[in-house]
Amino acid sequence: MNCESARDSIQLAAAGELPDEQAIGLEQHLMSCEECMAELSAMRELDELLAMHPMLEPDPNMLAQARVRLDEALDAIPQHGFFTRLRADAAAWLGHLKGAPALATLLVGCGFLAGNFTYRYQVANAPKPPSLVILSNTGGGISTISDVQQLPNDTVKVSYNRIVPEVAEGSVDEPQIRRLLLAGMNSADNNSVRAMSVELMANACKSGHECRSEADGTGIRAALLASLRTDRNPLVRLKALDGLQPYVSQDERVRDTVAQVLLTDISAQVRTKAFTMLRPVDSDTSVRQVLRTVSERDDNPYIRTVSTEALRGTDSIQ
Repeated sequence: MNCESARDSIQLAAAGELPDEQAIGLEQHLMSCEECMAELSAMRELDELLAMHPMLEPDPNMLAQARVRLDEALDAIPQHGFFTRLRADAAAWLGHLKGAPALATLLVGCGFLAGNFTYRYQVANAPKPPSLVILSNTGGGISTISDVQQLPNDTVKVSYNRIVPEVAEGSVDEPQIRRLLLAGMNSADNNSVRAMSVELMANACKSGHECRSEADGTGIRAALLASLRTDRNPLVRLKALDGLQPYVSQDERVRDTVAQVLLTDISAQVRTKAFTMLRPVDSDTSVRQVLRTVSERDDNPYIRTVSTEALRGTDSIQ
């Protein structure tokens, strides 16, 4: 408590209206402040002097005249303007709120919820900044991809090595990120990097991102075909099949590669996935030849059975 608040408390204490919780703070302040203690002593002496003299009652006629003059003065006051009445109404409304803490708490809570909803709406509908690729160093060539992670907001984090480990972040549509992911698909020493890179590229193809094959045999689709043919990890091959599924019916090279996988892949799970992808195009001559071979020679009885059924269904249609 400072001296200014202590003087206000002294006035309240002299009138007998000081709350108990403030009395303790006043006593602690008076123990260390001689000036405020002197003021309290002067206030007490004044009370003692006033107590020695009796209080005179005012004359009744004077009181009556004073009331009449007060009423006349109030009647002579001009009407308040709109803003004055508005200010008075606001003060009265705040007074009601002070007397109704539950209502005040409810209004504060409603205001908080409305503000929070407005903020969320503004954030959700705010224009997104252009996607950036964040590189820790741009010098030198890429040696290996050490880690690939998918982050929120449709961004990808690729850790790669030049002379020292480096990190790049950006959208999967960014050319730099795509080059790094294509390099990650060929990472011979890290299965998780290859799997994550293939999965991200496959998801990009399935979600309608640019996924064409270039004339020189490069591009995302060509990289997925290469992973499907050569990767040693069956999980990586399955992810590559997921990315190539939309192009089986329109790209003959994709259809032939998937048919070859059904015929030669060592994983029954991969062959089953390849068969499922070829069902919509099982009337194709090359696909029928592969199904006929698989129905007779595949080690997996399920694949032999479904291939035979597919051939019968095609024959009945023809």
